[in-house]
Amino acid sequence: MTPAERKILHDDSGVGEALERMSREIVQFAGGTDHLVLVGIQRRGSDLAERLCRMIAEAEGATVPLGVMDITLYRDDLQTIGPRPVVGETRLPVDLDDRWVMIVDDVLFTGRTIRAALDQLADFGRPARIGLCVLVDRGGRELPIQADIVGLKVDAQSSDRVDVLVTELDGRDAVELVHGGNT
Repeated sequence: MTPAERKILHDDSGVGEALERMSREIVQFAGGTDHLVLVGIQRRGSDLAERLCRMIAEAEGATVPLGVMDITLYRDDLQTIGPRPVVGETRLPVDLDDRWVMIVDDVLFTGRTIRAALDQLADFGRPARIGLCVLVDRGGRELPIQADIVGLKVDAQSSDRVDVLVTELDGRDAVELVHGGNT
């Protein structure tokens, strides 16, 4: 078996530029910051959401509430994970009723993670609107879900993997395509 071929699609500066653009698009999407809440999906989505909140605060002079969610218990394949799934933190800082909630994740693939996130959000209130912001849209949807804001679109085969690396966890920022890396 040959090792998987890895290709860098975005380096540190490319990720930074994409996030800057995305932060402006989030504010535009929500019509300002007054009713906006960002919610990052654990693990890398929460790191990206935190950065986007900082960028919005710098540009707009307004603090946007930031939440994190772990969708593990809402997954439709929970029974395949095992008897003791590791569940991370879910923390939503404000009441979501009548808010504009922007879900932030690293990679959008099948749509199943976002479906789980929508199910979980419904348990915490009824937002006025929910948007989706992803750093990478790699295609390959299994559900009719699409992102409102995308940093990078990648044409990946089903056997490929898209890795998002973030400084907070990986020591650097990058988006890499791994051919034959399995999803």
